[in-house]
Amino acid sequence: MRTDQILTRLERVFARLDREPERPAHLQTPQMSRHRVVLLGSTLAFYLAIVVAVLTTSWLVRLDWQIMFFRPYEQWPQLHAFLDYLVVLGQRGPTAVMVAAWLGWRSWRQHTLRPLITLGVALLLLNVTVGSVKLGLGRLGPHYATEIGSAELFAGGDIFPSGHTANAVVTWGILAYLASTVVTRRVLSVVSAVVSLSVGATTVYLGTHWVSDVLLGWSAGLLILLALPWFEPLIARTEAYVFDLRELLRRRAETGRMPVPVVSALTPLLSAGGKWQLKPVAETAGEPAAAPAAAASAGAAAGHSPAHRSAAHPANRPHLIRSERTPVTPVGSRRPAHPAHPERAGTRGTAARPVAGG
Repeated sequence: MRTDQILTRLERVFARLDREPERPAHLQTPQMSRHRVVLLGSTLAFYLAIVVAVLTTSWLVRLDWQIMFFRPYEQWPQLHAFLDYLVVLGQRGPTAVMVAAWLGWRSWRQHTLRPLITLGVALLLLNVTVGSVKLGLGRLGPHYATEIGSAELFAGGDIFPSGHTANAVVTWGILAYLASTVVTRRVLSVVSAVVSLSVGATTVYLGTHWVSDVLLGWSAGLLILLALPWFEPLIARTEAYVFDLRELLRRRAETGRMPVPVVSALTPLLSAGGKWQLKPVAETAGEPAAAPAAAASAGAAAGHSPAHRSAAHPANRPHLIRSERTPVTPVGSRRPAHPAHPERAGTRGTAARPVAGG
């Protein structure tokens, strides 16, 4: 492919991006429909059933021990290297950075903060719900189990439910939740389901989680995604508050009425290009306009020229940066008076200095 063809295709891609609307009208927030409520109730019942099964040391705990003794990582050792990398898709740090970067780009293109705020709310719910259950039940993992057949609860562990699995469900499922079209939402739902199922099965293969940990992690992540429509009003109010705060700061910067701490912080940035001249609120609102004129007339009566006099600056006001400053010549001069011009002694005259000589 020639270079001109590549450039032509790149121009078409960027031209298509530039035609994207700022606030797409077809973006609809998911509602808490009857179908979603039924799924939420069923998932919650499944969640509680797993917790009860582990607390009562039922058949599910026996299945956990059987798979642990089977040792899948010894049965298929050739998969170990690949699955070590695949399980990273469930780690909170790398996945949160990748998804936040994509949602940040969407927020910038569509002029909305809803994707990033929704991700933040989902991760906060994940940390609170999953973390509290982990610390409350204190289950030990397969590699640290002490008694065969025991549920290993209340022993200081933190693996029940599986954090990798729940994080994979929430982090990748949020992309499907925020999809702008029905087709995209269905495709991303399938992709996130495959990723979360793979991550959960990988933790069982590596022996870091019981099967019941993974089942509870899947249900915990799904509960958060299904409950997100209840938090949409909070997300909308947060976005409106952030935009209102930004608009307020912009108006105050343009009109020059900003608090003194904000002036001292933003003046070096905003005054560098000479676009805005910031003044504190106390100076613009509470000072009479006749003070500069009175000071100018007093200086003229004393015999000082306004062009060569620097205005006095009170100590209780922040210094303002001006784009251009006229150099001020001191009143007295250390150079002795010129013999040909005695009237220049002590002050600066307006006569030009000779080019050569004297």
